[in-house]
Amino acid sequence: MTRTLRGTPSQGLWAATLGFFFGFAAVALFGPTAARFQQVMELSPMAVGFLIAMPALSGSLLRIPFAAWVETTGGRKPFLILMCLSLIGMAGLTAVALWVYPDRLTAAWYPVLLFLGLFCGCGIATFSVGISQVSYWHRQRQQGRALAIFGGLGNIAPGIFTFVLPFVLLQWGLGTSYVAWFLMLLAGTVLYALLGRNSWYFQMRQQGVAEAEARREALALGQELFPARNLSESLRESARCSKTWALVCIYFTTFGGFIALTAWLPTYYTQYFGLSPLLAGALAGLFSLLTSLIRVGGGMLADKLREGGENTAVLALLILLSGTLVMISATRYEMALPGEILMAFGMGVTNAAVFKMVPQAVPRAVGGASGWVGGLGAFGGFALPPILAFAVRDLGKAGYAIGFIVFIFLTLLSLTMTWILKYSGEAEPAPAAPVDPPKTLVTH
Repeated sequence: MTRTLRGTPSQGLWAATLGFFFGFAAVALFGPTAARFQQVMELSPMAVGFLIAMPALSGSLLRIPFAAWVETTGGRKPFLILMCLSLIGMAGLTAVALWVYPDRLTAAWYPVLLFLGLFCGCGIATFSVGISQVSYWHRQRQQGRALAIFGGLGNIAPGIFTFVLPFVLLQWGLGTSYVAWFLMLLAGTVLYALLGRNSWYFQMRQQGVAEAEARREALALGQELFPARNLSESLRESARCSKTWALVCIYFTTFGGFIALTAWLPTYYTQYFGLSPLLAGALAGLFSLLTSLIRVGGGMLADKLREGGENTAVLALLILLSGTLVMISATRYEMALPGEILMAFGMGVTNAAVFKMVPQAVPRAVGGASGWVGGLGAFGGFALPPILAFAVRDLGKAGYAIGFIVFIFLTLLSLTMTWILKYSGEAEPAPAAPVDPPKTLVTH
C-alpha cells in the first residue's frame, strides 16, 4: 500500500525550533518590564520575584502532560495548543499595557498580571513537546546535534529580546511594545502551523495504518525511536526509572537556573550595581544568548565523546561552579561579568548534555521522560527567583550577591547525580521491529 508522507528530519527540526523560538519570546517582556510594574504598583522585591517567575510556573509544569501527549498524537497538535494559550496571555497583557498602564495600574491588578503571566508561560512548555518531536524524527547517533540545535537556537529568543527590549521600550513605550510582541507571537504560531510536521510513524497512524505496520515502515525510513503505548504508560514507565529523576535534578539546576537568571539579572544589575536599564538589559541578554548558543556546541561535543552526555556534563558543571563563586564575591559589575560568562557556559553545555542522555537513559518512554525532565527541571525558573529575592529581603543589598550561594548547593548535587548516571550501567535499548521494505511516497 502506498503512503503519502510529508516532511523530513531537517524540516521537523527547523519547524520545531522556529515554534519554540517564538513561544519563548512571549515571556521576554517580563524581566525588562518588571521594574516599570514595580514602580507604578509599588511592589516589594518578593512580589517582583513572583511576577517574573510566574510564566516559568506554567511553562514548566505543562511540559509534563503535553510532552507525554506527544506519545499518542505526535507533537504538532500539542505544540499549536500551547502557542494559542500563550497568545491569550499576550493579548491580555497587551490590553493592560494599552488601556490600564500607568494611571490605573494599582496593586489590585497584581493577581491579574500573575494570571496572564501563567498563560504567557505556555509558550515555554513547547520545549518538551519539541524535544520529543525532534527526537522521533532523528536517529540516536544524531540526537545530540539535533536537540542542541533545537534547544540552543530556540533558547536565544529571551537573550535577543532582553538586548533589544530596553531600546524598544524607550522608543515605543510599553503599550506599543506589547502590541509588537503579540503580533510576533501570532506570526510564529501561523508559521509553525504551516511548517510543523509529525514524524513518519505518527503520520501513518493518523492515516489509519495499524501500529505494527506503521512501526515497520517508519523504521525502514530511518526512524529509530517509537512511543510508549499511551500517555499514562509513558509517564509511569519514565517515572519508574531512577535515571529520570537524576536528570530532573541536573536540569533543574541548569535550565531552571537559565530561565531564573534571564529574568533576575536585569533587577540584579540595576539594584545591586546601580546600572542603567539599557546596560543591565545588555548584560542580561549577553548571559541568555551565550547560554543558548553554547548549548549547540555542547550537543555536538556530547555526540563525539565516549559517554559524551555524562562526561560533558561533569566538565560543564565544574565550570558553572567556578562562575557561581565569582558571582558571590563580585563587588563591581566588571567583576561579575566573568562569573556570568562562566555560568552561561556551564549551564548551556549541561543543558545539551542532559537531552543527549534522555533517549539513551529512557528509550522506551522518551516523551514521558522529556516531560518529567523538561517540566520539573524548568520549574527551577519559577522556584529560584523568589529564593534570590528572599535573600535580598533578609540581607538587604548584600543579598543580591549572597543569594547566588543556592547555585553552589544545586551544582554540587547535580555533579553527584551525573556521577551516579555515569556508573549506573547501560540503559536498556529501545526495541526494534522487523523490517519489511514498504512502498512509501515521501513529499517535502
